[in-house]
Amino acid sequence: MSRRFSARRLAAGSAGLAFVIAATAAAVTALPAEASLPATPSGWSLVWSDDFNGANNTLPSSSNWIIDTGTQYPGGPANWGTGEIQTYTNSTSNVRQDGAGNLLITPIRNGNSWTSSRIETVRTDFKPAAGRVLRIEGRIQMPNVTGAAAAGYWPAFWALGAPYRGNYQNWPGVGEFDIMENVNGINSVWGVLHCGVNPGGPCNETNGLGASRACPGSSCQSAFHTYRFEWDRTNESAQQLRWYVDGTLYHTVNQSQVGSYWSNMTSHAGYFLLLNVAMGGAFPNGVAGSATPTGSTVSGQPMRVDYVAVYQTTGGTTPPSSPPASPPPAGNRDAYANIQAESRNAESGTTIYESYYVGALNNGNWLRFDGVNFGATRPLDFVARVASGAAGGISGLVEVRIDSLSNAPAGSFAIANTGGWTSWREVPANVGAVTGTHTVYLTFTSGQPSDYVNVDWFRFRR
Repeated sequence: MSRRFSARRLAAGSAGLAFVIAATAAAVTALPAEASLPATPSGWSLVWSDDFNGANNTLPSSSNWIIDTGTQYPGGPANWGTGEIQTYTNSTSNVRQDGAGNLLITPIRNGNSWTSSRIETVRTDFKPAAGRVLRIEGRIQMPNVTGAAAAGYWPAFWALGAPYRGNYQNWPGVGEFDIMENVNGINSVWGVLHCGVNPGGPCNETNGLGASRACPGSSCQSAFHTYRFEWDRTNESAQQLRWYVDGTLYHTVNQSQVGSYWSNMTSHAGYFLLLNVAMGGAFPNGVAGSATPTGSTVSGQPMRVDYVAVYQTTGGTTPPSSPPASPPPAGNRDAYANIQAESRNAESGTTIYESYYVGALNNGNWLRFDGVNFGATRPLDFVARVASGAAGGISGLVEVRIDSLSNAPAGSFAIANTGGWTSWREVPANVGAVTGTHTVYLTFTSGQPSDYVNVDWFRFRR
């Protein structure tokens, strides 16, 4: 939705729609409305969720969501970069919880203009750990309007690369995953990857690499359906992105299709999630073949969101298998690649959380990593991905020690509250000269006993 769609892609997608609908698989019964967050699937752990169980006529949680307003980000492209014509607001007329477990985003006509809403997660770090699969899922009913009355409706559930926040000029290189898009009330879901450079590049921008299909069973507009996106890092050199509707796979992009641009969209801190209903713009206009919305477009038809959830595989063999739970053999750790904190060979006083980071760290705790190979050239520094929800005045050091806990730190940095225990920051620090293969300790030192840091990963740089 931050991107600029081309009429070429849209016309092509529209032309194939009749075939897609005709080829729809056997019906899948849609879940009833207003279901609670489902039980966490076997083999997965819940990373984050919101089931919108707030009181009627209240805004979504400000600890989870930012509400965008106006017609662009400050300094960003006009009309959100897509040509959409509505103004986003934080009014409960446009965005509210309904008291029955749903979030409603409702476009409203005001004379010749429209208002609607767009929200994005506070968190910007949704990303699978090495060897894991990340699953982003939402149970959504698209605006229940079709035909001429739906012209210009553009509901979406999607994700943008973290570096876009505050920059607004680095799309599509930072990556965009469109988990669910729909236009003009058509019974179809589109899933699209945007990446690389614009125009052209490996993702054929501004088209993107996309696919679409009809919603199984009941139409996308008449019932809730579950839209899911997976980022699979179980094979680090052959990663894969997958799109599903009601558990049916309909689109796949492999790392090899993106080539060298893959690292641009995956090496940063992660992604933030967005929900919105736009009105008009390049996508609905391209499918309609004319400007939308029109005089026939009806006002006030909401997108309903039952829940949004993010999961990660726990390391079992179902779903896709993960690397062995045991640490790598001695001498087999690359000092210049991410070393996951939970892969430690030994520890003192630490706890693994959500299967991908080590937390509750305080004075005197430590992690040991055997067989870290620095090669023949010394590192210039090291960087760690850390987060802290410590109270004001509580802080401490993250230190690197080589070969022995009793050795002086080779490098360290101080850490205090970053905005929350999963508000991740990549913090660098200088490090002394070291070459060859060594045992590396992360140690934690503070003048007070409270927990002050969580660690996802660290690596050295040269």
